[in-house]
Amino acid sequence: MRLGYLYSRYPVISQTFCDAEMLALERRGFELTIGSVYPPLTSLRHEHIARLRASIHYAPPQEILRISEKHAKIAGRWPRDLVEQHERRYGPDVKAAQRARNALYFADFFARNDVDHVHVHFANRAAHTALFLKEISGIPFSVTAHGQDFMKDLGSDDLLREICAAAEFIAAETDYSRQLLHERCPDSAAKIHRVYNGIDLERFPTPHYEAVHSRHGEQAVVAPYYVPRIISVGRLVAFKGFDHLVDSCAELARRGFDFTCDIIGDGPLRDMLQAKIEKLNLASRINLLGSLSQRAVLEKIQAADIFALASVIDAQGASDVFPTVILEAMACARPVVSTRLAGIPELVVNGETGILVSPGDTAALTEALQRLLCDRELRLRYGRSGRARMEQHFRIEDTVAPLLKLFERAPANCGKSSQRRASHPPSHSFGAAGNEAATGIIYLIDRWPDNDLPLLEREIEEMKRRNVPIAPFICELNSSARLSRAMEQIAPSLEFLPDAMVIEAERRANRGEAQSFEEERAQQRNRVPGGIFLRQARFALALRAILRDKDVAHVHATSSRALVCALMLKKLLNVTVSATIEARSELPRNWIQEALSECVGGRLAHRKLLEGRGSSFLVDKTTFRSAPRRALGLITRKTGIDLTTGARFWQEWTELLLRWSGSDRKSKACPERAEQVEWIQIPK
Repeated sequence: MRLGYLYSRYPVISQTFCDAEMLALERRGFELTIGSVYPPLTSLRHEHIARLRASIHYAPPQEILRISEKHAKIAGRWPRDLVEQHERRYGPDVKAAQRARNALYFADFFARNDVDHVHVHFANRAAHTALFLKEISGIPFSVTAHGQDFMKDLGSDDLLREICAAAEFIAAETDYSRQLLHERCPDSAAKIHRVYNGIDLERFPTPHYEAVHSRHGEQAVVAPYYVPRIISVGRLVAFKGFDHLVDSCAELARRGFDFTCDIIGDGPLRDMLQAKIEKLNLASRINLLGSLSQRAVLEKIQAADIFALASVIDAQGASDVFPTVILEAMACARPVVSTRLAGIPELVVNGETGILVSPGDTAALTEALQRLLCDRELRLRYGRSGRARMEQHFRIEDTVAPLLKLFERAPANCGKSSQRRASHPPSHSFGAAGNEAATGIIYLIDRWPDNDLPLLEREIEEMKRRNVPIAPFICELNSSARLSRAMEQIAPSLEFLPDAMVIEAERRANRGEAQSFEEERAQQRNRVPGGIFLRQARFALALRAILRDKDVAHVHATSSRALVCALMLKKLLNVTVSATIEARSELPRNWIQEALSECVGGRLAHRKLLEGRGSSFLVDKTTFRSAPRRALGLITRKTGIDLTTGARFWQEWTELLLRWSGSDRKSKACPERAEQVEWIQIPK
């Protein structure tokens, strides 16, 4: 079975259970396809994300999805009845049309990748999208429901019942969640199963229990005076109960206890909590550390003596259900102080692995912390028991096993994905099964629409018509530009680089290569302006992550700005490069001349740039530089009929592209497949 995972937003730094589950499935041999409707809200990435073999594919901007919606309505693929039914039944807040637009994109994406089954974490927006995905494509789905997602975020028990009825199964992360789902969705009770989240204990070395930790978490000799450390981790939101923890710390300080308390996480209550800490004169004891990477979080937990999480139910009814950070604290053999709330008692055994108090009971929370501060042996005993509980019940290898059985019991879908592809062919596909002859050519477009590329849409259509296997890749969407009819026609076949947060995350993850590019630029006599260079370097690193495992042989830069990025990709991916150089470039002429020497060919608006170059460089006939061509260009724009270029020019250009990519050689080697070179797509 080929599994797809669909998220509303991924990755999210507080949802490490999703990462652990997918990594465990990959270790068991599953080839995953991961889709995310929205980009992450921060560029911070946990280190273990890099171990995922599957790349993360993001939906294009909503402007493009709206164009796809228009095309789907014309083609009869739009789920009109279901959209209207949901808008009427559940109201505008469920955003049925938006969910359907997202589903339309991922229906093609998952079908193109031969996905047989899609799994969704959280019974809210992503599960609603999966409902439309099934309606459009027939691909079945399942859901892991957590708690707050269906209790509060989804906003409708009727919609929850509809999602559960359509799903193959629902995995509830705790017995508490399963019972709530049974009560809300009695008709689906038989397919609601408890499946705990687990953690990868390989990332948590067995602790040395007898060690007393130094300030840096190292083993040390017991010092005459030792300041115990409390730690808490979570988003700074009301239901995490951090205000109660601060109040308890204030009371402990009033009683004369010496301690420190680190709070890791960020959120809307940060300013309020900081003001409260200062008002209570606790700035020397309580530190708000903000968001940290997983490695840094674990180092802090391992260096602490007590883990505390004072979870409560907030005014809107939201609460923790099964906080992964408690599993991580217990894996680090740290005693836990938390509350008797939702699924927490299924994790923390009161009086054995920690102490549980009533939610919001600050006095009881204070007493629990005081008891552990005063009793080092009790801390060690609870810590040992917590680690043993993790090893016995919450290893990811064990907790993922029930999920695997549920996947295996789901209806077989062998062969259906190819049938779906045939019935709903995408506008273009990359690396499709059974198309060994296809070799990828990336058409690299710095921004789109772009007045400096007046015939780009015609060019892309010509390549499609001639079966040239190109993937038009847009680095930045010009949202302020009005799209013409020709632009709307090709928009769904374009690929878009993900959001700036994703791009920045790639830069942060590849600082060494980014620095190498900068050092190389510093050695050049003719340099690209700094702003353009840094922008293109970010694009190159993000594209490398997307293209690394794809069958890409050639990159064509459609402008001088895109050429900066293309030359970096040449080094990163070992591909050949060509370029179109526009009439009026922002880049220095001397740099362009040197850059062209690294290209196998291209199209140049300036005849002077052609001097001394071979037949693989053409005069670009898509520009309107001379007066007669400007007149033809004006007519072209007004009528939509291109009078500036002809079939002979495009044929010559096509032959060059195929030669550079090696597609012409493959076609000659397999003449019976010469007409099967596909229009390609690199999923994001």
